[in-house]
Order: sequence, then structure tokens, then C-alpha cells
Amino acid sequence: MSDYLRNTRICLFPQLAPALVTALRAYGEQQQLGDLAATAVRCCETISRKPKKGLFGKEEVIVTGVVLTPLWLVWAAGQPGQPPTVLSARLGTFTVQDYGQKSPLQKLAPDTGVNVNGLLTDGVHPGTAFIGFGPEPAAAEFRAALSAALAAP
Repeated sequence: MSDYLRNTRICLFPQLAPALVTALRAYGEQQQLGDLAATAVRCCETISRKPKKGLFGKEEVIVTGVVLTPLWLVWAAGQPGQPPTVLSARLGTFTVQDYGQKSPLQKLAPDTGVNVNGLLTDGVHPGTAFIGFGPEPAAAEFRAALSAALAAP
């Protein structure tokens, strides 16, 4: 079982956490990705909670917003009160692997989500980025939309 308890919901771009909306808009402008809010085909938000461990531990919370446009997959993640990190990849330059079913790391570090394998927007070399999703139907719906977008000509 994952260290994180994840909950995913489908939402509209403006319904993402305000810090994510701000970071995604700024990143979209900086990277010249267009108006992400206007071009979003599908958006989702995942709240990941890592329960407190030990006497002095504290709960960790990460909020992730993911936006799929006709050309881009863009995601932002961060802890509440801190600036989120934003990454993106152009459709056609990456593949997606279901972490829970296909990743060889699943046995060592169980989790649910996807691995994005390929060239990220800011990257020089191909790499892998993990996007965590919960077990809800909303997460399956987003993954299906992403797979369909990747399969489209």
C-alpha cells in the first residue's frame, strides 16, 4: 500500500486550488503554451495525504492539478502555502504508463498514478515523471482521456 492516501476529482480549470491556477497560468504564459484555461479538454485535482508517522512526525499534504489540452499535458504540484512546481510535455513526445499495473517499481513502492516517460518541456534529455492519482472513477476517467489524446493522430 502507498504511503499516500490520494483522492482525485475531475474539475474545471478555475475550480483547481487557487495556487495551482496561478502557477499554471504563469507557466503557460512563460512557456508559450497558450491559454490553458480556455484550451483545457480535461482537468483533475488530486489531494495526497501522507499520514503522520512516529511521535514527532507530521502529516504531509500535496495538491496536484493536471490539465490536458489538445497539445499539452501540464501539471502542478505542491504543499499548501508553498509555490507549486509545474511541469509539462507536448502530446506526441511522451508515453504514459499506469504505475499501479505496469511499473516494475510497484512491488518496491506501491502507489497509484501514471509515469510520464519522454521529453518534458524544459528537458534536454528524456526522463520520467510520476503523477499520483487516487482510486476513484474520476482518476480512471482522466487517464482514459489522456490515453485517447495520446492515441489520436
